[in-house]
Amino acid sequence: MSIRDGLDSICNEACKMFDATLTQYVTWTNDKSLGGIEGSLSKLLAADPTFTMGHVIANGLVLIGTGTSVRLDKKLDSAMKKMVALSESQPLTEREKLHVSALDMFASGRFPKACDVWDQILRDHPTDILALKFAQATYLYMGRQTQMRDSVARVYPYWTPDIPLSSYVKGIYSFGLMETNYFDRAEKLANEALAINQSDAWSVHTIAHINEMKADLKNGLTFMKQTENNWKDCDMLACHNYWHWALYFIEKGDYEAALTIYDNHVSINHFCFYLKSCMLLLGVKVGDRWNKVIPLAKKHTKDHVWLFNDVHILMSLLGVKDHKTTNELLTTLQELAKAPGEDHELGLAPKLGLPLCQALVEFDNGNYDKTVELLYPIRYELLQIGGSNAQRDVFSQLLIHAALNCKSKVYEKLARCLLAERDGLIPDSPLTERLIRKASAVHAMG
Repeated sequence: MSIRDGLDSICNEACKMFDATLTQYVTWTNDKSLGGIEGSLSKLLAADPTFTMGHVIANGLVLIGTGTSVRLDKKLDSAMKKMVALSESQPLTEREKLHVSALDMFASGRFPKACDVWDQILRDHPTDILALKFAQATYLYMGRQTQMRDSVARVYPYWTPDIPLSSYVKGIYSFGLMETNYFDRAEKLANEALAINQSDAWSVHTIAHINEMKADLKNGLTFMKQTENNWKDCDMLACHNYWHWALYFIEKGDYEAALTIYDNHVSINHFCFYLKSCMLLLGVKVGDRWNKVIPLAKKHTKDHVWLFNDVHILMSLLGVKDHKTTNELLTTLQELAKAPGEDHELGLAPKLGLPLCQALVEFDNGNYDKTVELLYPIRYELLQIGGSNAQRDVFSQLLIHAALNCKSKVYEKLARCLLAERDGLIPDSPLTERLIRKASAVHAMG
């Protein structure tokens, strides 16, 4: 299973720490006895500074996190150059060379090409879980749901129960099935994974999504409460699962319960951008919570690694009316988008990223007609900015709220059409029902 199978020249300690890092990454945990992923990586690189794959996993985990880039981070840029230099000075296997190549492509924003290389690795080495995980994350970033699903489907038969971490592959596969609306198959696989390992936070995550997409609040809330003790210590994913728990309360209209979860479990992590944006659009008073997230947001206004991040950072800036930093984010994105090269995200900025950002600004300024004009033409293209169906729903809500707030009869009719769509997609959604009542009230007033 391990990427280093057959590489006898590499010292045992480096191999052990590579596997420890990989296991923690796959299971969304931090092994405190090893100092977590960070400690494991330090031990790995200290044990064998020339182990190219050690540099691949170390750099890869930083890059896949999308919180920095070689353009802005000199230390990361240097680490990537060192990795490439090492790879060129050693007699590596073809698989190792491909790993270096894929990561180099990702670092330069060539997401689709990076995925092509990871899929190439998986054709010859279907149980290379590092390639599988990196490809999965990158497909998610690009909104390529079918590819995310099928890249796992191709290798799934090779993951027999005797292979370590095989149950986690069930969870990875289930998420792709869920995002492409195969809810029954997704839930079956996720439950199979949980029957093997009840602390599999990613499989919990899939089931949380399924209940949300069905607006099944009763099962959703019960499931999260009953399983909480199993996944709450999976610190790298637990926060996100709590965010899903809060979404059930938002759907239900119990905003105080959602904010309680936010305060206790979500505010410590960058995922709070998502929850707060939902609260903002619903007009819920969030007190000074926006202010507390701004220091983190400001650190990333010039990143522009992933448009999805840019948009959520912008929401936070708008939440505190920070016009200066808002302008900085938009201006730097505009400048980079003028010469995107092969950078996938920057290539999408003119037609998707910037109009979406501008729509948020217009909404915040009360220019609802302009918000609709910007957002409606690109609504079916927003899949390309990535994230899950649940995360992108905030943009659907934005469009509906904008249309409802417009004074034009044309946009009033549009709001009704959008609500009919939503009701057909998620029947019996309390959130949709509240919006329909609001639309009826607006019509009655008109």
